[in-house]
Amino acid sequence: MIRRDALTKYLDDLLQVTAFEDYCPNGLQVQGRDAVRKIAGGVTACQALVDAAAAAGADALLVHHGYFWKGEDPRITGIKYRRLKALLDADINLLAYHLPLDAHPELGNNAQLAALLGFKSEGGFGGRGPAIGQYGSLDEALKPDELAARITQRLGRAPLHIQGSAAQIRTIAWCSGAAQGYLEQAAALGVDAYLSGEISEQTVHQARELGIHFYSAGHHATERYGVQALGAHLAARFGVEFQFVDIENPV
Repeated sequence: MIRRDALTKYLDDLLQVTAFEDYCPNGLQVQGRDAVRKIAGGVTACQALVDAAAAAGADALLVHHGYFWKGEDPRITGIKYRRLKALLDADINLLAYHLPLDAHPELGNNAQLAALLGFKSEGGFGGRGPAIGQYGSLDEALKPDELAARITQRLGRAPLHIQGSAAQIRTIAWCSGAAQGYLEQAAALGVDAYLSGEISEQTVHQARELGIHFYSAGHHATERYGVQALGAHLAARFGVEFQFVDIENPV
């Protein structure tokens, strides 16, 4: 068991939340009970995940995508009202870490993605504040369709591949989620390929004109692993129970 305030302070320090210029508040977003014995985790604090956390008897819900995004309607109505009411009724703490969880060098989404896909990180790039994306090399040179097959097998989702080059892939940059806007930065690093979660219309033309392979592997699919690693870390350190709940999302 750990006290809510001690848990929040530990996570804030571990993930260095004050170093980031983010689009939402990181850390404790909704206050619940003081004693935390069980933590549920997931990618996005949607209604289904909140309901699953309540049904599991969780004291805290740890997510990558929380609430209170810049520019959103501040009124507590509709979907926002129902989600918040469910958390408050169940007395569940909501802990959300966005960019800090992407960037952590061991537990973060991009570090975990590298371990899963066989990428060797040689440095970071992108982001306002600490680097969020990473670049480096593959554990072996792969043909473009071989890398696509590896992504499919290990992430459980077939990527969309834009073939901007005929070259084999030895070097790669990657950044989970909606980081397709970093494509030009990745190409400037001289890598053969760039992998992100999402793709935009202009990404197709950019990849072709820059002569780089681009893989869109899914926003949700590329951001499932940081929360799991962080939850396992908390369970081992503080003796709390952690349960990951994967709410299916094809995007």
